[in-house]
Amino acid sequence: MDLFASANQEAKQDAAPLALRMRPKTLAEFEAQHHIVGAGSLLRRAIEADRLQSIILYGPPGTGKTTLATIIANQTEAKFVSLNAVMAGVNDIKRVVEQAKNDLTYYGTKTILFIDEIHRFNKAQQDALLPFVEKGVVTLIGATTENPMFTVNKALLSRSRIFALEALPEESMERLLLRAVADGERGLGSYQAQVMPEAMQHIIQVANGDARSALNALELAVLTTAPDSDGVRRITLAVAEQAIQRRRINYTKGGDEHYDVISAFIKSIRGSDPQAAVYWLARMIYAGEDPEFIARRLMISAAEDVGLADPNAMTVAVSAAQALERLGLPEGRIPLAEATVYLALAPKSNSAYAALNQALEVVEKGLDQGVPTHLRDGSNGGNERLGLGRGYIYPHDYPGHWVAQEYLPKPLQGMRFYRPGSEGQEKEMAENWRRRSDVATEPVDESKDTKSTDPE
Repeated sequence: MDLFASANQEAKQDAAPLALRMRPKTLAEFEAQHHIVGAGSLLRRAIEADRLQSIILYGPPGTGKTTLATIIANQTEAKFVSLNAVMAGVNDIKRVVEQAKNDLTYYGTKTILFIDEIHRFNKAQQDALLPFVEKGVVTLIGATTENPMFTVNKALLSRSRIFALEALPEESMERLLLRAVADGERGLGSYQAQVMPEAMQHIIQVANGDARSALNALELAVLTTAPDSDGVRRITLAVAEQAIQRRRINYTKGGDEHYDVISAFIKSIRGSDPQAAVYWLARMIYAGEDPEFIARRLMISAAEDVGLADPNAMTVAVSAAQALERLGLPEGRIPLAEATVYLALAPKSNSAYAALNQALEVVEKGLDQGVPTHLRDGSNGGNERLGLGRGYIYPHDYPGHWVAQEYLPKPLQGMRFYRPGSEGQEKEMAENWRRRSDVATEPVDESKDTKSTDPE
């Protein structure tokens, strides 16, 4: 036995962060995630029988992806190799695969390859891995915080099972922290720490299901608190607040949260909930989302969701985008907030958007037969001799600047794309339109040359 190596290993263990020291070593210690590793589950049976196939573990930070891989490493008879996608390249993959081939050929030993943050592998790196996963040279365990459906090679996905981990519930977080406080071997038991209930609750709430974040905050709180005269380190709420401080928002640009939060933001505006809309706006700003991206989505919402019910909504959204461009951050957040609240409070109508979609469907089916003769350009002499534009009635020559006339191609006459909403300004505009539409309309006789002052 190498005493120096043993001593070095113990020193490394003592110097490791609390979250690493308290990492569960067995499935019995593994908190939560019962939906994937609970008694009798498919993944648990595969791990216990050492019959694991390629898998991808997907979930927020601090939910146990790496821990689960470590447990598998402890229980399998296969060789376990770990790579981090941030630092590894194609050459590293080739080296591991070559060794795995030799181990399988000469010793009958399988290799499990764990790749942390696999979403950071580019296409070339994932393609280099694919044939060896397919042939069974290595069994892949990928870990990612990003949706693998968007970040992992489709061919690689088809050869792996995806298991989604969830943020740890508060009761699981509390058990983890209490275990860390009491554990004298791996945890903080030797420090005689006493964590006040309100301090414990604050750490749990701010960590938001991230066990690593909670354990790191607890360790910092204990190590920086001097013991009382009786030797007890009392962790108060004030100490806990200082230890965890600013909350780490689970938000990655271009990742799931980017799309999920902006979706929640727009849906809150559409649902006329200014409270929720401002919250999601704040979450994006706090996480460092591109404010111009937010401004663009506000303009889209003004057109798609508010629409003609309040045409001024587009003006407000565009003005907010322009103000942001001129002011920059942090002041540019204010017009974004103003536009957000305005759009949420505004009456809603998607009638113009729906009309366009329906018209696009008709165009795609090819139901039209070209532009009717009376609507064609007859302004140039050649076209006029061909009869183009003949029969057009110029609306400005009539009272109210309107006259009954057909503007759709004959196959589409009678179709209704636009169905007016009944909210806000659109209601009044629609009523005026309906009054005009009630006038009996005779088809235009395109053979007649109706005089027009229209420049077209």
